[in-house]
Amino acid sequence: MKKNNSGFMGALHEMFFWIVAEMKKIGTNPAIILVLVGGNFIYGFVYNYMYQTNVVENAPVVVVDNSRTELSRKFIRMLDATPDVNIVTDGIDYYQAKEMMKERKAIGIVFIPEQFDRKINRGDEAIVIMYETTSVFLYYLAIHKACAFALMSLNSELTPGQLVFLPYNDAGVIIRNQSSVKVVGTALYNYTEGYGTYLIPAVLMVILAQTLAMMIGMISGGEVHSGSIRNYADAASGFWHVARLVFSKAFVYLILYSVFAFFLLGFIPLIYDLPNLGKGIYIIQIIIPFILAISFMIMALSVFFTDQDAPVVMIAFFSVCLIFLSGVSYPLELMPWYWRAAHYVFPAAPATLAFVKINSMGADINQVDLEYTTLWVQCLVYFPLACMAYRYNIKKACTGILKNA
Repeated sequence: MKKNNSGFMGALHEMFFWIVAEMKKIGTNPAIILVLVGGNFIYGFVYNYMYQTNVVENAPVVVVDNSRTELSRKFIRMLDATPDVNIVTDGIDYYQAKEMMKERKAIGIVFIPEQFDRKINRGDEAIVIMYETTSVFLYYLAIHKACAFALMSLNSELTPGQLVFLPYNDAGVIIRNQSSVKVVGTALYNYTEGYGTYLIPAVLMVILAQTLAMMIGMISGGEVHSGSIRNYADAASGFWHVARLVFSKAFVYLILYSVFAFFLLGFIPLIYDLPNLGKGIYIIQIIIPFILAISFMIMALSVFFTDQDAPVVMIAFFSVCLIFLSGVSYPLELMPWYWRAAHYVFPAAPATLAFVKINSMGADINQVDLEYTTLWVQCLVYFPLACMAYRYNIKKACTGILKNA
């Protein structure tokens, strides 16, 4: 009994030593501090600041009206009545409109062809052409939305109803007037219908995943490159020894990124008025396996890290892919099977989807049970892989195959 207690206390003392050493390693590395501070604090503020406007209103637009009919003028009035755009002028030709865009007096051109009125009166399809500057993405959204709304309003006035012929008997038919269908749209979970409130919650999770993966990759690659991984030589004596090492490192990352998660997922939404419907306890339940799963996954991939810089480039490359794989920007149900499978490989994908469901849509933990279970399964899968990877790296360094820089 005394021996077991001594072994247990020895293991705790060893883990405490590794935890303190890992904290010192993070706190004394300028490159890692730059990633943590720049990636989480500065990037968190700057990215949200860029989308703080959220929606564009009264975007300056010029109209080239080659139709010059009452119908085209009515469309222009409807377009100008929308809150998204402001018609600067409609009495110029296309070349003058292009010059106004070059001089930044307008951000878009709405071109009404000469056949606009004639085609509508014949019952043919009429076309309105839009040209937008690509300097700001939200300009395109504003012009497209305004034109679509004006055309739908104009169409509803021109076709208030239609005649429907119904069979009556052998002698004749009944003619009935049927009103057109009215479509009313309600923006669910995004009351401003803004791009920022839709995108930012997912981006915040990707920032957490990206910077955490970069930090672990830089630590692992730096240990291999400098040869300092040989300091863990005792941990390679058995699986449970290296398991304590991996868990000690993951514990440090969990404590550290709990602070960053509170800042990005709790503080930033309050500052920038982002959707914040979820209960904190549900978000905490998601964040714990999320951080652990990423920690174990990147440590499992440490066999491919030979220096401190390579992981940063590799991980930054996948940041946009993670938003796609999460199922926020594109439904999982419409993805090919191999992309749906990739969703369950990377911890950031199910965690991002779960966070958006909880914080933007007000779901509880039972409504994200698939994503929650997936994260814990990833922890169980990646933990032994991380242990085997670290044991391999330690043994490889101790046998002299990996040389010091």
